[in-house]
Amino acid sequence: MFHTEKLKVPWQETILSKGEDKIRQVGKDFFILSFLPIFVSVKEIKGEQSDRVRMKKLVIFDLDGTLLNTIADLAHSTNYALNKLGYPTHEVEKYNFMVGNGINKLFERALPEGEKTEENVLRVRNEFVPYYNIHNADDSRPYPGIPALLSYLQSAGIQIAVASNKYQAATEKLIAHYFPEIHFTAVFGQREGVNVKPDPTIVFDILKLANVQKEDVLYVGDSGVDMQTAANAGVTACGVTWGFRPRTELEEFNPAYITDTAEEIKKMVL
Repeated sequence: MFHTEKLKVPWQETILSKGEDKIRQVGKDFFILSFLPIFVSVKEIKGEQSDRVRMKKLVIFDLDGTLLNTIADLAHSTNYALNKLGYPTHEVEKYNFMVGNGINKLFERALPEGEKTEENVLRVRNEFVPYYNIHNADDSRPYPGIPALLSYLQSAGIQIAVASNKYQAATEKLIAHYFPEIHFTAVFGQREGVNVKPDPTIVFDILKLANVQKEDVLYVGDSGVDMQTAANAGVTACGVTWGFRPRTELEEFNPAYITDTAEEIKKMVL
């Protein structure tokens, strides 16, 4: 037999040994299930699945900082454009906190104070895009474990998609270049007339193509923008710590998961 006790704790799921307690999320509530003397399989509590996390049918990935480490190519290309126009450049590491909201916002952040006008942003963009189109795969690389994770999800029949604030042409090019063996249900970047993340439109567009419900989706990203996007779309969020932003930024948004390795994402899906 077992009894339930409602807890007010952050999301976690810990499977313990025989005779010990097990913390389980049920809907928005948390319960501690005490088992005496051995593990008892609990099928339903309050009408919800409780013996395992619901299997996901679709995983949506952010691109920059999640699937690919692109910061060097973004930095070098932006510095090229800034230098061409006579503006000071920045160290590569500084760009970790400039990217994430689309390239126009990147250029606005990179421009010096007093020069952050719409006209200057467009001038930088006109220099950046042709250069980046040629050099966007010079130093960019998949993060450790990402190719294997994508292959695993594909073999398991899980749909895969990309939701990025990078402009559409570059998003498509990088995905095709680095993951040619993977079938993506959708590869969406920043598109004309569509608001950038954290607006949830990009997620909703993917859900329509994939024909899945919100509860069947895991959204994976490396920034607060990604965690906000998942929350705005009403889907489960997983923050990754290997990207451009620190763990503390992810924690501010209380995602369902925060992971240090790509391997751990398998457990969140199946």
